[in-house]
Formats: sequence, C-alpha cells, structure tokens
Amino acid sequence: MSQLPACPTCKSDYTYESDGGFVCPECAHEWTLALDTPQEQEAIIRDANGNVLQNGDSVTLIKDLKVKGSPSPLKMGTKVKNIRLVEGDHNIDCKIEGFGAMSLKSEFVKKS
Repeated sequence: MSQLPACPTCKSDYTYESDGGFVCPECAHEWTLALDTPQEQEAIIRDANGNVLQNGDSVTLIKDLKVKGSPSPLKMGTKVKNIRLVEGDHNIDCKIEGFGAMSLKSEFVKKS
C-alpha cells in the first residue's frame, strides 16, 4: 500500500485520493501534488492578435488611446520600440516619442 501525504492544513494522516488530487476528511482541504513543476511561473503576455510579447519587442497601437492630462490622444498606428513587460493591469511599460514614459495594456497593441 502506498503512503499518502498528510494534510498540509491540519497535518491529519487520514487523507484519501479523489479525482487526481487529495482530500482531508477532517478539515475538507483539497490539494494536488505538483511534481516537477516550477514553483513560480512567468505570466505569458499576448498582444491583441494572440502573439506572445517579450521584453524588447516593438509594437504598434491598434486604436486611438486617450491619455489623461494630455489634450491629444495616442493615434492608431503609433510604433513603440523596446517595450518592457510588467505585472498588473497595464502590463507594458515603454517610452513613446512626443509623450514620454507610458504604461499600456497589451490588448491595445500588436507585435510589429
């Protein structure tokens, strides 16, 4: 008989297998053992067409974007060079000529 892992929450030894994972009957905690998987996975950021973006890529805006505090919007077709990917809602940091430092959402750009 194989040895099942103890519950990581309450340390109970009375665990059982269910649907490819483990369940603790005492605290009802459910978990899976992730073997050979990295602890921290890097998020994959994709452009509007589904292409994977990487640091240093060049992108093009696919629609006009209003900029808070600026009288004119960023125009569709504006090219942005050397992007940097960051975590958060606006996941692209870049510098745009004539505007300066900017944060963009990846859903409004396409890879050039």
